[in-house]
Amino acid sequence: MSITTLSSRRQNLLLIAGILLIATSLRVTFTGAAPLLDSIRADYGLTTAQTGLLTTLPLLAFGLVSPLAAGFARRFGMERSLTGALILICAGIAVRSLPSPTLLYVGTAIIGCGIALGNVLLPGLIKRDFSGHVAKMVGAYSLTMGGAAALGSALVVPLALSGLGWQGALLALMAFPLLGFLVWLPQWRNHTPAAVTTSRSLHDKGIWRSALAWQVTLFLGINSLVYYVIIGWLPAILISHGYSEAQAGSLHGLLQLATAAPGLLIPLVLHKLKDQKGIAIGVALMCAVSAVGYWLMPQQAVLWTLIFGFGSGATMILGLTFIGLRAGSAHQAAALSGMAQSVGYLLAACGPPVMGKIHDASGDWHIPLIAVAVISLIMAVFGGLAGRDKEIHGKS
Repeated sequence: MSITTLSSRRQNLLLIAGILLIATSLRVTFTGAAPLLDSIRADYGLTTAQTGLLTTLPLLAFGLVSPLAAGFARRFGMERSLTGALILICAGIAVRSLPSPTLLYVGTAIIGCGIALGNVLLPGLIKRDFSGHVAKMVGAYSLTMGGAAALGSALVVPLALSGLGWQGALLALMAFPLLGFLVWLPQWRNHTPAAVTTSRSLHDKGIWRSALAWQVTLFLGINSLVYYVIIGWLPAILISHGYSEAQAGSLHGLLQLATAAPGLLIPLVLHKLKDQKGIAIGVALMCAVSAVGYWLMPQQAVLWTLIFGFGSGATMILGLTFIGLRAGSAHQAAALSGMAQSVGYLLAACGPPVMGKIHDASGDWHIPLIAVAVISLIMAVFGGLAGRDKEIHGKS
């Protein structure tokens, strides 16, 4: 083996390690705060609505910043933009952990901006550097992201009780983006701008006029909506059916682990398929079935949690894979990723409060769960359309 080949392999492994470590920061720094919300509310005397804003604020940041990410990548390059994303996440964690209610919200918003950049740019980077292994890479970073989220959720409460307090526990989550920053830093020197096509359809504005782009967007976006409704309200749904808070919390953690599991399986299946229509419809239907299951047979909540987690996790992996498969270039992938995640997270930001209001008006969770099931059926329709073996060209 030549020295050049060995060096190239090491650089490739370092790039993959950097991608996976960035992925660990894209969920844990957000979802890791959820188990501490009661402590935060009690410490600062926040209302339920003010506490809920800590969940909604990052989703709004995702939706508003995502469309800007492709422009940053064209101007500064993907490597440097992702470095900036990690710096923002670290800075946001530091600000959020300071003893001030105002800085708690400011830091949360900064974290949301950094995560939004990472969410959008990673699919574009994978399209550019691993175009022949999109599904495998998306599966690997989805698995890593889900595993880190579950680990963070499991660790923050023990850390807070160990004497660090909730601020110290949240500050400890900086270990994820800080490690990612250190491993990713060599990519700053290896800055490789992707070619920018001159076709208008491949730029940010043109992508919004593509029917296929909208099909991918709504498949991924509706999944974000139903995922954040269930992840936000599952403990309350379970408690209303007689589960204890500890049982509900355990199932909430199980849900996050279940969303990571498809990262092992979906990439192994995709390369054997002529297109992805059938599997996209199937995993969306899993979300619909589980929502009905929570309503009709809540005593089987473990089963429905596993089914929903696998279906939603697989949908996310497929949606992110579609970004790479349907786009014709790295920058088009970044623009499509920005479009899909902007729409998806704005929908997600609306979902939990709307379903909460429906619950308050009706007095139970039946109507919200039926709504999740119906929305999941609509997601299955868009999955069938987005799963066709096509690529975005002009106004496809």
